[in-house]
Amino acid sequence: MGVFLFDDMIFGPVKSRRLGVSLGINLLPNHAKFCNFNCIYCECGWTKNKQALRMELPKAEDLLIALEQKLKESTGTELEPDSITFAGNGEPTMHPEFDLIIRETIKLRDVYAPKALVSVLSNGSMLHKPLIIESLKLADNNILKLDGGTENTIRKINMPLKAFRLNEYVTQLKRFNGKIIIQTLFVRGKYGNEIIDNTTQNEIDAWIKLLLTIQPQKVMIYAIERDTPAENLEKISLMELERIAEKVTAIGIKSEVFA
Repeated sequence: MGVFLFDDMIFGPVKSRRLGVSLGINLLPNHAKFCNFNCIYCECGWTKNKQALRMELPKAEDLLIALEQKLKESTGTELEPDSITFAGNGEPTMHPEFDLIIRETIKLRDVYAPKALVSVLSNGSMLHKPLIIESLKLADNNILKLDGGTENTIRKINMPLKAFRLNEYVTQLKRFNGKIIIQTLFVRGKYGNEIIDNTTQNEIDAWIKLLLTIQPQKVMIYAIERDTPAENLEKISLMELERIAEKVTAIGIKSEVFA
């Protein structure tokens, strides 16, 4: 298993299968994963221990200076981004200055890359904080994880380090009033003694019911792309992902497939 870590505060631009030319913002350490989930498919590897949640994070001032410089360099070139994307080595909304950073990022975008969309890839674990919800509402692409239709399956796949209750999470997602993109990675396999499969009929039916409740503007459906920390995980085929997407379209919600 190869671990893929972003080695700087600002990385790329890279060609994203979902977001086009994407300039990445890593609010997290550049030498280790910083997350409160431990997803079995995460390209950044395992969240090895809870001490990782107390690492020193980049300062907002330093990050914004680096972002402005990168945007200046790319303005009017082929590297001018389609998306300025909060991603990196874990969960971006865990940064204590996330609200300040996203607001200042939008200002810089407006000056140097006005056509770019501001995107956030989040596991949604910080939505119990009202400020995080308000901050995410500012993003053009507010992309939040929902990797299953049942609490048991989500816990197996995402392995949150703190308590997770699906009904509470769905209630939090509804607070965006549709200004939300759901991302779901479909996977089958085995980890430890657990069978992992969010592609079963029962799981898909439960997931569809959650989408009807949340009413997102769009659903991104995708499969494993890079090495995973857990072995014995299957990459779901494009054909199967497209069949799942058809079920989303049938309930009146736009879907996109990435394989």
